[in-house]
Amino acid sequence: MTVYNFAAGPAMLPKEVMQLAQAEFTNYRDCGSGIMELSHRGKLFQPVIDHAEANVRELLNVSDDYAVLFIQGGASMQFAMLAMNLLNGGTADYVDTGVWSNKAAKEAKLFGNVNIVASSKETKYDHIPAQSEWKRTADAAYLHITSNNTVAGTQYKVLPKPTPGVPMIADMSSDIMSRVFDINDFGMIYAGAQKNLGPSGVALVILRKDLAARTDESKVPTMLRYSTYIENGSMFNTPPTFAIYMLALVTDWVKKQGGVAALEKINDAKAAYLYEFLENSTFFKSPVAPADRSRMNVVFRTPSDELDALFVKEAKENGLTDLKGHRLVGGCRASIYNAMPMEGVKALVEFMKKFELANK
Repeated sequence: MTVYNFAAGPAMLPKEVMQLAQAEFTNYRDCGSGIMELSHRGKLFQPVIDHAEANVRELLNVSDDYAVLFIQGGASMQFAMLAMNLLNGGTADYVDTGVWSNKAAKEAKLFGNVNIVASSKETKYDHIPAQSEWKRTADAAYLHITSNNTVAGTQYKVLPKPTPGVPMIADMSSDIMSRVFDINDFGMIYAGAQKNLGPSGVALVILRKDLAARTDESKVPTMLRYSTYIENGSMFNTPPTFAIYMLALVTDWVKKQGGVAALEKINDAKAAYLYEFLENSTFFKSPVAPADRSRMNVVFRTPSDELDALFVKEAKENGLTDLKGHRLVGGCRASIYNAMPMEGVKALVEFMKKFELANK
């Protein structure tokens, strides 16, 4: 039985990437040691991290004005780290569109003022607030958005444009490399790797170099300064070598697929196929405003919590795993990141049809 993993993260990885990693796990490039055993200071690992950076720069069209950094702690550490480095007692604008953007704003409040420019919390994060409603701070230290909301199942279909002089920062953990965007619209983006880039253990941070100069280094610990990672090639201490190696392999795979633009077309088709079924179903329903529905995390419900649980159970028995919704909201969720093939989405829809007929 073919198994399709719909987990929100850590998520499925491309099969060919997993197979290559398996082949090199105990004997990397015939050196006699596994990739996880190699010194980060050795001659075999430096090309790995260099290759990972080169792939990121190529795929996202990142210029030399930006640093590409690999940092431990995941996106959650970036919630605090970016404020520690860039807020400097000023005011930061945050758009509150979900669980993770809310957490990011709470962390930033430890280091300065936070202005919630807009929020959809009162409607259970079922939409992205219209930009015409945003109440921005004219001289904000930065504007923070979460481009895709993994728990709520919403996504900016059109990314906002920054206010002149105010760097825009985005948590792109769950839709990085799933669609084309202009990195030059952002002062910084960051993403936990465990959805579209590789396994957990590393966060990709792309930061405009001039912003790193804002940091008051007398108040920020060495390991939490962006300048530390810039000056040391992300290797001030031992980096998460295996996660970086896997990110290099996954980005190789992205290139083989034709790059981000090619994957965007596939992702659009996958999401459209699943949402079309949900729109026509009288049994399954999506709670998300149609204009803001995520192409990465499709949330839906059956008529009852009991049927939700039964659906998740029977889906797993049919090779469709990890469809349970986030613990904070319940329901069901299908995460269809880059590595999920169209065949997996079609298999899910066919099972949903059968489940609906059997449980109406």
